[in-house]
Amino acid sequence: MRIAAIADIHSNTLALEAVLEDISGQNADEIVHLGDAFNGPIDPRGVAEILQATPMVHVRGNGERMVLSDEAGERSRSAEYARQLLDAPTLEWVRGWPLLIERPEYCAFHATPDNDLDYLLEELVEGGVRLKSRRDIALSLQRLSAPLLLCGHTHLPQYVRLDENRAIVNPGSVGLPAYEDVRPIPHRMQTGSPDARYAVIDIRGRELTVSHRSIPYDYRRAAELARNAGFPDWVPALMSGYAE
Repeated sequence: MRIAAIADIHSNTLALEAVLEDISGQNADEIVHLGDAFNGPIDPRGVAEILQATPMVHVRGNGERMVLSDEAGERSRSAEYARQLLDAPTLEWVRGWPLLIERPEYCAFHATPDNDLDYLLEELVEGGVRLKSRRDIALSLQRLSAPLLLCGHTHLPQYVRLDENRAIVNPGSVGLPAYEDVRPIPHRMQTGSPDARYAVIDIRGRELTVSHRSIPYDYRRAAELARNAGFPDWVPALMSGYAE
């Protein structure tokens, strides 16, 4: 089985179109979308139209949770922007996405199996981010036995082999290659490139072949759209892959 995994589109239709064009040449059996599709200032409605027209399976992320919330105070500024542009049928469609997909070949979730905000593979330390130990990662995954575990959320492409039977892949972010956060401590997630990211995974029993792909696209136009929408703080990340 060959899977194309995408995550963290963040309203970026230009990046999504480039990724889907590349996927069309990969002979994937299935596209798995790991959430955070709409919260962003580029083109939430366009992303919704593309996702609805493209066969794939979806899980909800913290971005979808915020966009769907009826409490404006629970929505980030980018989620509020998306909420204003998505119609009622689209919101109802997104409400139907599960938080977790469990299949014999793979399990898919946004951040961790039980929480849409925690980091599964990374831990925050004073001055930066580092990979967690296999033991700490495994503690979050005890009830899942599929050979492939798919997550997003951190925007960092990762492939971690837990043991002979299980591995975790984060495909990176389609639409936002860097960000800065202050919770629980100030930190930056950065890829150092403006390219769109996704992953292709071949599953043969318990044997995996993983290919992380970096796809060029018109990131200058994406940055211009973000600036025009009133989100100049998104421009450095879109232009460089650094959170500045």
